[in-house]
Amino acid sequence: MKKTDELKAWKKTAEHFENIKNLKLKEIFHYDEDRFERFHIELEGLIFDYSKNIFNYDTLAYLLELAQNRKLEFGIRDYFAGAHLNHTEARPVLHTALRAGLGKGELIVDNKDVGETVAASLAAMKSFTDNIHNGLYKGYTGKTINHIVNIGIGGSDLGPRMVSRALRPFAPSGMKITYISNIDPSDIRKTLAEIDLEKTIFIICSKTFTTQETLANAKTAKSWLEINVAPDAVNKHFVAVTNNTDQAVRFGISEQNIFGFENWVGGRFSLWSSVGLSVALYLGWDNFQSLLEGARLADEHFKNTPLVSNIPVIMGLMGIWYRNFFGYSSHAVIPYSEDLNLMPQYLQQLDMESNGKLTDSEGRHISYETVPTVFGASGTNAQHSFFQYLHQGSEPIPVDFIVGVISNSVGPGENQHDILVANCLAQSEALMLGLTSEEAKANMVAEGLDENEITRLLPFKTFPGNRPSNTFLIPQINPKYLGMLLAFYEHKAFVQGWIWYINSFDQYGVELGKKLAKGILADIGKQKVGKHDASTTGLLGHYLNNRA
Repeated sequence: MKKTDELKAWKKTAEHFENIKNLKLKEIFHYDEDRFERFHIELEGLIFDYSKNIFNYDTLAYLLELAQNRKLEFGIRDYFAGAHLNHTEARPVLHTALRAGLGKGELIVDNKDVGETVAASLAAMKSFTDNIHNGLYKGYTGKTINHIVNIGIGGSDLGPRMVSRALRPFAPSGMKITYISNIDPSDIRKTLAEIDLEKTIFIICSKTFTTQETLANAKTAKSWLEINVAPDAVNKHFVAVTNNTDQAVRFGISEQNIFGFENWVGGRFSLWSSVGLSVALYLGWDNFQSLLEGARLADEHFKNTPLVSNIPVIMGLMGIWYRNFFGYSSHAVIPYSEDLNLMPQYLQQLDMESNGKLTDSEGRHISYETVPTVFGASGTNAQHSFFQYLHQGSEPIPVDFIVGVISNSVGPGENQHDILVANCLAQSEALMLGLTSEEAKANMVAEGLDENEITRLLPFKTFPGNRPSNTFLIPQINPKYLGMLLAFYEHKAFVQGWIWYINSFDQYGVELGKKLAKGILADIGKQKVGKHDASTTGLLGHYLNNRA
């Protein structure tokens, strides 16, 4: 198959870019007062506004032709049907099935009934969650469980952690949750010193039950429980989310407290599976179901909506437009919600592990750029850290703004949420409009500055503008709409990976460092530096000489 940059539509899009690369958003909006109406999509009350992007109707046509050249519609069909899209690991990609509500026999993949498998997994999660929340499941000493500690890393930590943080206003009163991922002992020891072990459930979340960081932290927690509660308290206070039942049992976890998941659940897409058990235990089953339902609505939209009005498709195509034709190397995500402050980090994992590849699906070196650097922080805090760069930096950075119509936290007579929304909308407007030297001069004249001061400050007070953004205006940051939003970003990553002709579902890039770490750890155990490069040898030798 042709490389993406050899497709006719790619070349036509490149030629079109040369013709419109100097397009000015300010002028477009001046002459087209209906641009928002033309270029926003609404779904279940959620608004996706992409009108503040540097494009016209022809641009959209060329980008859609690129998607069609790459047979995106067939890719979407295969994505939901369970084709082995993760071809390097010979696996289907079926995290969408976890929230699809499939009936028995509706989807058979590799001679297995996917719907039946998912239903059984969800039923086990629901039963355990309900038993925790209604007090039927108690700890070793008979106390009710009200604290969940999830021990995992990567996809077994960041997705559930982000969702739990985002939806904390929906957790029942008295329920608490802590996530431990870092191998740094200060992470787990601080938690263990502060919690009531008799009221705590530990979830050991590791697909293989061999993950170095997770198992080291799990052993520390187990030892602490055995010493401070009872030697045989583990089977009441530990559960496992894993495919390695035997190893979990050997660890001391009761088999009835082991929750499995299929190998077609990729780590960074796994929060919808039993990996999301921590979320369900914290929020309750109804809220977890609403999260799944929101994602299902986004899945149905992605699967059944024409490309031209398909939210994840437009997100993906706009990203390709800026990465490959404008050459922009970064993308910012700014949620105007403190509850969503982990979302940029989660999207870093989703985008950069999925599409941070330099080899195409046929093993050939890629000659075009793939995923940009994703970063962000919650507004309005972000405005006081890196927005200077967004407005006046040397390279424009496309931005996704996310804000809710209804606040989960505002009190009577308070207007903080109005201020928050005003800042979000103003920042997207300011990035688009900028400030000309004439406008800046008029502002300074109005402030009463003299001519010499105006001349001195004028270069610093102008803003180039024409900096693109999308805006998600969401009715409320609740389980349903968060599920929708996360599924949109999953599908965006799929769209971009499909068009770049790469496998978005493997992650061999994380393996090399882990392998080398094992060798260095062995050196530390032997108190002897093995064969390494000069820098590593010097650093390791210094560590060994001074660690005592």
